[in-house]
Amino acid sequence: MKTLFILVLIYFTAGFTTAIEFKNEEKVVLLGNTFIERDVNFGHIETHLALSLSEKRLTFRNLGWSGDTVYCHARSYFGPPQEGFDRLKKHIQFLKPTTVLMCYGAVSSFEGEPGLSSFLEGYKRLMAMIRATSGARIVLVSPPPCENLGFPLPDMEPQNKRLALYSEAIKKLATEENCDFVNLFEALGAGKKRLIPPVTINGLHFSEQGYKKVAVALAEGLKVKGADVDLLGKEKLRQIVIEKNKLFFNRWRPQNETYLHGFRKHEQGNNAKEIPQFDPLIANKDKNIQKIALSLSAK
Repeated sequence: MKTLFILVLIYFTAGFTTAIEFKNEEKVVLLGNTFIERDVNFGHIETHLALSLSEKRLTFRNLGWSGDTVYCHARSYFGPPQEGFDRLKKHIQFLKPTTVLMCYGAVSSFEGEPGLSSFLEGYKRLMAMIRATSGARIVLVSPPPCENLGFPLPDMEPQNKRLALYSEAIKKLATEENCDFVNLFEALGAGKKRLIPPVTINGLHFSEQGYKKVAVALAEGLKVKGADVDLLGKEKLRQIVIEKNKLFFNRWRPQNETYLHGFRKHEQGNNAKEIPQFDPLIANKDKNIQKIALSLSAK
Protein backbone atom coordinates (compact mmCIF):
# COMPACT_ATOMS: atom_id res chain seq x y z
CA MET A 1 0.00 0.00 0.00
CA LYS A 2 1.49 3.32 -1.04
CA THR A 3 1.96 5.98 1.60
CA LEU A 4 2.86 9.64 1.39
CA PHE A 5 5.67 11.61 2.97
CA ILE A 6 5.45 15.40 3.42
CA LEU A 7 8.90 16.63 4.23
CA VAL A 8 9.05 19.63 6.52
CA LEU A 9 12.44 21.29 6.07
CA ILE A 10 14.29 22.64 9.05
CA TYR A 11 17.76 24.17 8.74
CA PHE A 12 20.65 21.92 9.54
CA THR A 13 22.16 21.87 12.98
CA ALA A 14 23.13 18.92 15.11
CA GLY A 15 20.10 17.18 13.68
CA PHE A 16 19.72 13.45 13.35
CA THR A 17 22.00 10.94 15.00
CA THR A 18 20.56 8.24 12.75
CA ALA A 19 19.10 8.39 9.29
CA ILE A 20 15.38 8.86 8.74
CA GLU A 21 13.90 5.52 7.82
CA PHE A 22 12.07 5.76 4.52
CA LYS A 23 9.72 2.91 3.72
CA ASN A 24 9.08 1.55 0.28
CA GLU A 25 6.94 3.61 -2.10
CA GLU A 26 6.47 6.53 0.22
CA LYS A 27 5.56 9.96 -1.08
CA VAL A 28 7.66 12.91 -0.01
CA VAL A 29 6.08 16.37 -0.05
CA LEU A 30 8.21 19.50 0.17
CA LEU A 31 6.38 22.34 1.89
CA GLY A 32 7.47 25.94 2.33
CA ASN A 33 7.87 29.31 0.66
CA THR A 34 9.93 30.63 -2.27
CA PHE A 35 12.99 28.57 -1.37
CA ILE A 36 11.01 25.35 -1.76
CA GLU A 37 8.91 26.44 -4.72
CA ARG A 38 11.88 27.46 -6.88
CA ASP A 39 13.29 23.94 -6.90
CA VAL A 40 10.34 22.99 -9.10
CA ASN A 41 12.35 24.64 -11.89
CA PHE A 42 15.64 22.93 -11.02
CA GLY A 43 14.75 19.54 -9.54
CA HIS A 44 18.07 19.07 -7.76
CA ILE A 45 16.61 18.18 -4.35
CA GLU A 46 14.33 15.46 -5.68
CA THR A 47 16.94 14.12 -8.12
CA HIS A 48 19.57 13.77 -5.41
CA LEU A 49 17.20 12.09 -2.94
CA ALA A 50 15.65 9.86 -5.61
CA LEU A 51 19.09 8.54 -6.50
CA SER A 52 20.23 8.20 -2.90
CA LEU A 53 17.08 6.26 -1.97
CA SER A 54 16.42 4.60 -5.32
CA GLU A 55 15.66 1.18 -3.86
CA LYS A 56 12.78 2.70 -1.86
CA ARG A 57 10.99 3.94 -5.03
CA LEU A 58 9.90 7.21 -3.45
CA THR A 59 7.71 9.78 -5.13
CA PHE A 60 7.95 13.51 -4.48
CA ARG A 61 5.48 16.41 -4.57
CA ASN A 62 6.42 20.07 -4.17
CA LEU A 63 3.81 22.24 -2.39
CA GLY A 64 6.03 25.31 -2.10
CA TRP A 65 4.42 28.72 -2.62
CA SER A 66 6.40 31.92 -3.13
CA GLY A 67 6.21 34.35 -0.23
CA ASP A 68 4.26 31.93 1.93
CA THR A 69 4.25 32.01 5.74
CA VAL A 70 3.15 29.57 8.43
CA TYR A 71 -0.20 31.39 8.35
CA CYS A 72 -0.50 30.69 4.58
CA HIS A 73 -0.79 34.36 3.61
CA ALA A 74 0.37 33.80 0.02
CA ARG A 75 -1.94 30.83 -0.60
CA SER A 76 -5.10 32.90 -0.22
CA TYR A 77 -6.36 34.45 -3.46
CA PHE A 78 -8.99 37.02 -2.54
CA GLY A 79 -9.69 36.36 1.13
CA PRO A 80 -7.84 36.37 4.48
CA PRO A 81 -4.96 34.00 5.32
CA GLN A 82 -7.49 31.43 6.58
CA GLU A 83 -8.49 30.90 2.94
CA GLY A 84 -4.92 29.89 2.12
CA PHE A 85 -4.72 27.73 5.24
CA ASP A 86 -7.88 25.87 4.19
CA ARG A 87 -6.52 25.49 0.65
CA LEU A 88 -3.35 23.88 1.97
CA LYS A 89 -5.43 21.56 4.14
CA LYS A 90 -7.33 20.37 1.06
CA HIS A 91 -4.07 19.70 -0.77
CA ILE A 92 -2.78 17.66 2.14
CA GLN A 93 -6.03 15.71 2.26
CA PHE A 94 -5.62 15.03 -1.46
CA LEU A 95 -1.99 13.86 -1.15
CA LYS A 96 -2.44 11.94 2.12
CA PRO A 97 1.20 12.37 3.24
CA THR A 98 2.98 10.33 5.89
CA THR A 99 5.94 12.70 6.30
CA VAL A 100 6.10 16.46 5.75
CA LEU A 101 9.36 18.22 5.09
CA MET A 102 8.67 21.89 5.96
CA CYS A 103 10.89 24.92 5.50
CA TYR A 104 9.48 28.18 6.85
CA GLY A 105 10.94 31.24 8.55
CA ALA A 106 12.68 33.13 5.74
CA VAL A 107 9.77 35.56 5.31
CA SER A 108 8.81 35.95 8.96
CA SER A 109 12.41 36.48 10.05
CA PHE A 110 12.39 39.97 8.53
CA GLU A 111 10.20 40.96 11.49
CA GLY A 112 13.03 40.02 13.84
CA GLU A 113 12.57 39.13 17.49
CA PRO A 114 9.22 41.00 17.84
CA GLY A 115 7.65 38.63 15.31
CA LEU A 116 9.11 35.42 16.71
CA SER A 117 6.30 34.49 19.12
CA SER A 118 3.65 34.91 16.41
CA PHE A 119 5.74 32.84 14.00
CA LEU A 120 6.10 29.97 16.48
CA GLU A 121 2.41 30.09 17.34
CA GLY A 122 1.53 29.86 13.66
CA TYR A 123 4.01 27.05 13.09
CA LYS A 124 2.49 24.98 15.89
CA ARG A 125 -0.99 25.55 14.45
CA LEU A 126 0.18 24.52 10.98
CA MET A 127 1.86 21.39 12.31
CA ALA A 128 -1.24 20.47 14.29
CA MET A 129 -3.36 20.75 11.16
CA ILE A 130 -1.01 18.52 9.17
CA ARG A 131 -0.97 15.87 11.88
CA ALA A 132 -4.73 15.96 12.36
CA THR A 133 -5.38 15.84 8.61
CA SER A 134 -2.88 13.18 7.60
CA GLY A 135 -1.09 11.80 10.66
CA ALA A 136 2.12 12.69 8.82
CA ARG A 137 5.53 12.68 10.40
CA ILE A 138 7.01 16.18 10.35
CA VAL A 139 10.62 17.10 9.66
CA LEU A 140 11.45 20.76 10.25
CA VAL A 141 14.13 22.42 8.16
CA SER A 142 15.53 25.84 8.95
CA PRO A 143 15.65 28.50 6.22
CA PRO A 144 18.98 28.88 4.40
CA PRO A 145 21.27 31.85 4.99
CA CYS A 146 21.36 34.92 2.79
CA GLU A 147 24.46 35.59 0.74
CA ASN A 148 26.54 38.77 0.66
CA LEU A 149 27.35 39.53 -2.96
CA GLY A 150 28.74 43.00 -2.42
CA PHE A 151 27.81 46.43 -3.78
CA PRO A 152 25.34 47.43 -5.15
CA LEU A 153 23.34 44.72 -3.37
CA PRO A 154 22.55 45.30 0.32
CA ASP A 155 24.53 43.93 3.23
CA MET A 156 22.75 40.73 4.32
CA GLU A 157 24.52 40.35 7.67
CA PRO A 158 21.64 41.91 9.68
CA GLN A 159 19.17 39.52 8.03
CA ASN A 160 21.44 36.54 8.70
CA LYS A 161 21.44 37.45 12.38
CA ARG A 162 17.65 37.34 12.31
CA LEU A 163 17.72 34.04 10.43
CA ALA A 164 20.07 32.61 13.05
CA LEU A 165 17.56 33.59 15.75
CA TYR A 166 14.67 31.95 13.90
CA SER A 167 16.69 28.83 13.06
CA GLU A 168 17.52 28.30 16.71
CA ALA A 169 13.87 28.82 17.64
CA ILE A 170 12.79 26.25 15.02
CA LYS A 171 15.30 23.79 16.42
CA LYS A 172 13.80 24.19 19.89
CA LEU A 173 10.31 23.87 18.44
CA ALA A 174 11.28 20.58 16.82
CA THR A 175 12.38 19.25 20.19
CA GLU A 176 9.18 20.41 21.87
CA GLU A 177 7.01 18.91 19.12
CA ASN A 178 9.03 15.70 18.87
CA CYS A 179 10.07 16.39 15.28
CA ASP A 180 13.27 15.76 13.39
CA PHE A 181 15.26 18.84 12.49
CA VAL A 182 17.70 19.77 9.74
CA ASN A 183 19.75 22.92 10.09
CA LEU A 184 20.35 24.21 6.56
CA PHE A 185 21.35 27.59 7.94
CA GLU A 186 24.50 26.15 9.50
CA ALA A 187 25.07 23.54 6.77
CA LEU A 188 25.23 26.27 4.12
CA GLY A 189 27.68 28.40 6.06
CA ALA A 190 25.33 30.63 8.09
CA GLY A 191 26.24 33.53 5.80
CA LYS A 192 29.66 33.85 7.42
CA LYS A 193 31.71 33.43 4.29
CA ARG A 194 31.29 34.23 0.64
CA LEU A 195 30.96 31.13 -1.50
CA ILE A 196 32.76 30.75 -4.81
CA PRO A 197 30.94 30.49 -7.12
CA PRO A 198 27.93 32.28 -5.60
CA VAL A 199 24.88 30.17 -4.77
CA THR A 200 22.24 32.90 -5.15
CA ILE A 201 21.29 35.34 -7.89
CA ASN A 202 20.66 38.29 -5.58
CA GLY A 203 21.63 37.26 -2.06
CA LEU A 204 18.18 35.75 -1.37
CA HIS A 205 17.11 33.43 -4.17
CA PHE A 206 19.22 30.39 -4.90
CA SER A 207 20.58 29.71 -8.37
CA GLU A 208 20.76 26.31 -10.05
CA GLN A 209 24.31 26.00 -8.73
CA GLY A 210 22.98 26.86 -5.29
CA TYR A 211 20.31 24.15 -5.37
CA LYS A 212 22.99 21.58 -6.16
CA LYS A 213 24.64 22.47 -2.86
CA VAL A 214 21.26 22.56 -1.10
CA ALA A 215 20.43 19.06 -2.31
CA VAL A 216 23.67 17.63 -0.95
CA ALA A 217 23.36 19.53 2.34
CA LEU A 218 19.78 18.40 2.84
CA ALA A 219 20.64 14.77 2.16
CA GLU A 220 23.52 14.97 4.62
CA GLY A 221 21.23 16.54 7.19
CA LEU A 222 18.78 13.68 6.72
CA LYS A 223 21.74 11.27 7.03
CA VAL A 224 21.08 9.98 3.53
CA LYS A 225 24.17 8.80 1.68
CA GLY A 226 24.47 10.28 -1.78
CA ALA A 227 24.70 7.95 -4.77
CA ASP A 228 27.82 8.02 -6.95
CA VAL A 229 26.26 8.67 -10.36
CA ASP A 230 27.86 10.00 -13.54
CA LEU A 231 26.83 13.55 -14.40
CA LEU A 232 25.28 12.65 -17.75
CA GLY A 233 22.95 10.08 -16.20
CA LYS A 234 22.01 12.35 -13.33
CA GLU A 235 21.19 15.20 -15.70
CA LYS A 236 18.94 12.94 -17.76
CA LEU A 237 17.04 12.02 -14.61
CA ARG A 238 16.82 15.65 -13.50
CA GLN A 239 15.18 16.70 -16.76
CA ILE A 240 12.45 14.10 -16.25
CA VAL A 241 11.99 15.32 -12.68
CA ILE A 242 11.50 18.86 -13.99
CA GLU A 243 8.94 17.62 -16.54
CA LYS A 244 7.03 15.85 -13.75
CA ASN A 245 7.19 18.94 -11.55
CA LYS A 246 5.61 21.07 -14.29
CA LEU A 247 2.79 18.58 -14.74
CA PHE A 248 2.06 18.48 -11.03
CA PHE A 249 2.26 22.29 -10.74
CA ASN A 250 -0.46 22.62 -13.37
CA ARG A 251 -2.44 19.91 -11.58
CA TRP A 252 -2.62 21.65 -8.21
CA ARG A 253 -2.22 25.29 -9.28
CA PRO A 254 -3.93 25.76 -12.67
CA GLN A 255 -3.56 29.28 -14.05
CA ASN A 256 -7.32 29.71 -14.44
CA GLU A 257 -8.10 28.63 -10.87
CA THR A 258 -10.78 31.30 -10.45
CA TYR A 259 -12.76 29.95 -13.41
CA LEU A 260 -12.24 26.29 -12.52
CA HIS A 261 -12.84 26.30 -8.78
CA GLY A 262 -13.36 29.90 -7.67
CA PHE A 263 -16.16 32.45 -7.70
CA ARG A 264 -16.35 32.42 -11.53
CA LYS A 265 -16.66 28.65 -11.87
CA HIS A 266 -20.26 29.17 -13.06
CA GLU A 267 -18.69 30.40 -16.32
CA GLN A 268 -16.09 27.71 -17.10
CA GLY A 269 -16.25 25.33 -14.16
CA ASN A 270 -17.16 22.46 -16.45
CA ASN A 271 -13.52 22.46 -17.62
CA ALA A 272 -12.39 21.43 -14.13
CA LYS A 273 -13.07 17.83 -15.12
CA GLU A 274 -9.92 17.98 -17.23
CA ILE A 275 -7.62 18.65 -14.25
CA PRO A 276 -7.51 15.00 -13.04
CA GLN A 277 -6.29 14.05 -16.50
CA PHE A 278 -2.86 15.18 -15.33
CA ASP A 279 -2.74 12.29 -12.82
CA PRO A 280 -1.84 9.43 -15.17
CA LEU A 281 0.78 11.63 -16.87
CA ILE A 282 2.36 12.41 -13.50
CA ALA A 283 2.21 8.76 -12.41
CA ASN A 284 3.99 7.73 -15.60
CA LYS A 285 6.78 10.23 -14.94
CA ASP A 286 7.08 8.88 -11.38
CA LYS A 287 7.61 5.37 -12.74
CA ASN A 288 10.24 6.61 -15.19
CA ILE A 289 12.06 8.49 -12.44
CA GLN A 290 12.09 5.45 -10.15
CA LYS A 291 13.23 3.11 -12.92
CA ILE A 292 16.05 5.37 -14.09
CA ALA A 293 17.17 6.21 -10.54
CA LEU A 294 17.39 2.52 -9.66
CA SER A 295 19.28 1.77 -12.85
CA LEU A 296 21.78 4.61 -12.34
CA SER A 297 22.45 3.86 -8.70
CA ALA A 298 23.05 0.18 -9.49
CA LYS A 299 25.95 0.96 -11.85
